[in-house]
Amino acid sequence: MGYQMKATLLIILLTGFCHSAIAQDKEEEKPATDYTEAITLVEVWLDAMQKYDELPGISAIALEDQEVIWKGAFGEANPEEDIPMQTNTICSVCSISKLFTSVSIMNLYEDGKLRLDDEIQDLLPEYNLPQQYELSGPITVRNLLTHSAGLPRENAWSHWTDPSLEFPTKEQILEKLEDQETLYPSSTYFQYSNLAMTLLGFIVEELSGQSYEEYVQEHILSPLELNDTRSDMPEELWGDQLAVGYSFETMEGEQLKLDMFEPNGVTPAAGFSSTVEDLAAFAAWQFRLYEANEEEILQPSTIKNMHNIHWMDSDFGTSWGLGFAVYKGPDGKKWVGHGGHCPGYKTTLAMIPDTKMAYSVMVNSSNANAGKYSRGIHAILSKAGKIEAAEDEALAAELQEYVGYYQGEVMNSISYVGTWGDKLVMMGVPTDAPGDLSTYRRVEKDHFVRIRDNGEDGENVYFIRNDEGEVVQRKYFNNYISSKIEVD
Repeated sequence: MGYQMKATLLIILLTGFCHSAIAQDKEEEKPATDYTEAITLVEVWLDAMQKYDELPGISAIALEDQEVIWKGAFGEANPEEDIPMQTNTICSVCSISKLFTSVSIMNLYEDGKLRLDDEIQDLLPEYNLPQQYELSGPITVRNLLTHSAGLPRENAWSHWTDPSLEFPTKEQILEKLEDQETLYPSSTYFQYSNLAMTLLGFIVEELSGQSYEEYVQEHILSPLELNDTRSDMPEELWGDQLAVGYSFETMEGEQLKLDMFEPNGVTPAAGFSSTVEDLAAFAAWQFRLYEANEEEILQPSTIKNMHNIHWMDSDFGTSWGLGFAVYKGPDGKKWVGHGGHCPGYKTTLAMIPDTKMAYSVMVNSSNANAGKYSRGIHAILSKAGKIEAAEDEALAAELQEYVGYYQGEVMNSISYVGTWGDKLVMMGVPTDAPGDLSTYRRVEKDHFVRIRDNGEDGENVYFIRNDEGEVVQRKYFNNYISSKIEVD
């Protein structure tokens, strides 16, 4: 290689190094996202939805990696006693319990106590559920974690439909296994199974020599300081910090107050109670492991493996990791987590590994869709930083005059006008798609134009003032379509 060629190569390498260093510096200097205006819209939306969806109470939280960027609560944990819902209000998280069971199993896996392809009868001697398919493959730990074992959804006791809400004990569940049989050959279909996850909890006891509750407390809850998370429902707190649960809405439009239940032997599948704050801390731990160089309860590689797809149903409609639901979220990214539904409560934990955003929502009513609210929060917060900030302080102050609720003159529809950078945004309520905001730029005082999705100008909107100069109405296509109102 000649001198000139060597010199040229050196320049190229140095140039590439400099560009890489500059890019890295720019990435390190990237300012934190300002969520202030997005959070205002989140609060407006959830406050409205709590009322429109007739939820007794709802609590929610949004996490970015290790930082809680927002948390809030609306309505009441105990309407009869006027006890407000708070972000440390405890709810049954029901099937989110399965995540604690799954982490326990993987902890034992790392300790060499089991393998994912171990057969259930080799780990749990009491297992004697008949296999009705002669050519079925073995039922393994992996099958149980991914709901692909072909087991029935439930144990042999009708506790979910018994008005007394008497859940069976471990001994009762095991003694009736022989009265059940498999639904499908193993590794054939996805069949969500509380029984499968319950049996994994029994395996935790068998291999650890501790009770399930003791194991989870020692190996997960205490190390992570999840002080408001329990493997049962704290009866002494019911009606106070532990929210009272309500039923589905009856045909008469009522949601009935439900009694508290004891999960007993079903605890590993559906027994835990927690708060949105604790579930956010649980999510933060998982995000920490993504970047960690050492073990924290689990090895980093283990949590990543749990968040990968280990089962895909034949129609590509259902995919599952090791204990975690794994699916394509509304933003096209991989989401992981779990939902929960026990009598009187709907809950969810949703995490996005790529962006390290996580959301938890708890509602003390069966008459809700907790996932709708977590997706709605994400839809709003994900827009933060995508509209230019208002650099003109005078303009920012003037835009505040238009902020507020507006009610339709004829059909009484409600919309909220807020600021977003140097523009206005409008959100109708109620809505299941709060991220679909209309955006308006100011043309001149009280005159705005809607910005279409392609960036071009749309229709004009005018704000009308009273004799005192206060904004009181909104004019659109020559119609005075709504008036500004006060909302509690």
